[in-house]
Amino acid sequence: MTWDRVQDNWKKVSVNTKETLRRFGILHGDHVVSERKKTNESLRVEREKTDQAVAARQEDVVKHADAVVDRARANADAVISLARDNADAVLDAARDKADELLDPDQRHVEPDADILEERTLADDALRDERDSADETLRAEREKYAETLKRFLPLERESTDRYLQSERVRSDDALANRDDFLAIVTHDLRDLIGGIVMSAAVLSKRAPQNEHGNQTLAEAKRIERYAARMSRLIGDLVDVVSIDAGKLGVAPAPGDLVIVIAEAQETFHASASAKGISVETQAASDKLLGAFDHDRILQVLANLISNSLKFTPRGGKIMINGDQEAGNLRLSVVDTGPGIPNGALESIFERFTQVGKHDSGGLGLGLYISRCIVEAHGGRIWAESQPGAGSSISFTLPMRAAAAAVGNPSSSES
Repeated sequence: MTWDRVQDNWKKVSVNTKETLRRFGILHGDHVVSERKKTNESLRVEREKTDQAVAARQEDVVKHADAVVDRARANADAVISLARDNADAVLDAARDKADELLDPDQRHVEPDADILEERTLADDALRDERDSADETLRAEREKYAETLKRFLPLERESTDRYLQSERVRSDDALANRDDFLAIVTHDLRDLIGGIVMSAAVLSKRAPQNEHGNQTLAEAKRIERYAARMSRLIGDLVDVVSIDAGKLGVAPAPGDLVIVIAEAQETFHASASAKGISVETQAASDKLLGAFDHDRILQVLANLISNSLKFTPRGGKIMINGDQEAGNLRLSVVDTGPGIPNGALESIFERFTQVGKHDSGGLGLGLYISRCIVEAHGGRIWAESQPGAGSSISFTLPMRAAAAAVGNPSSSES
């Protein structure tokens, strides 16, 4: 196939397909508005914190400067007082000696009025100097505060312009990424569908002999690989939808017992091939609630797939369904090697894999499962003892789900 033909095929993706994908949140859409609102609110809060920190810092500087000035003045006053006391002591000693040489009638003369007046003038001058210094300091502080007040809006305006330009570039990059991913996803799924159909045709045309049995086995293997590729593509699309805040969840009245039975039937053949039994246990014949059937089945399938991956031959996987405290609860319990205590939380992060040799996926299944459960208003967690198997459970709040059914738009917010 020539490159021109590849480009022609690429351009044949219809506008309707793009619009359909956009409605499911795969293409770039209105989620940017909500993300911008979150960013603006976060920026506003950070600016308020910065203003408070700057004001507090300025107040601390002022208080520190006042304390320094007060200590300097106290030290200066102490020095002046000590100097005057020393001067008075020297003067008194000189007077005593002079009195000894004078006649008794001329002794004990009061201090010269000129000295007292000179000291008074010096005190007044010192007070004037201090008042002038205080006025200068106050004026400098007001000038600094006014300069800072004028500078902050200019700096913020520059920051806003830079942020706006970065947003434009980011919007373009996200739009290109999402559009490209949507087109590639669409084309890959078409190709995978063709592979599966061709494998099915091969299976039907396989002769009833040893060669035909080999052909049938290889066709089944192709179908398994194609299904795995389809799941990986679906996981990537889900991650993009989650990042865009557009993960599609449409709660509707349903029965979790049916979901459990469907999941058991789906994995019965692959579990039997590995010598693993898949059993179910429900607290009642019906576990009614409001949830997205396909999405919850996807969560359950992810949990069972992980258990199959790590449970040894001869092991057992138990799917439990229960209802407690107004919640629907599902658990998948296996007899595998268990999960290390330090990984009980991290396994729900994206691209996280527990086993060192776990190369069977991208590490997105549990992350997507957590996002789906949280989109329903529930929670998911893991419990395990190393060497004693593991249990992953999730709950779906029935009241929240029922409210979502009454207001479908809430699931798309």
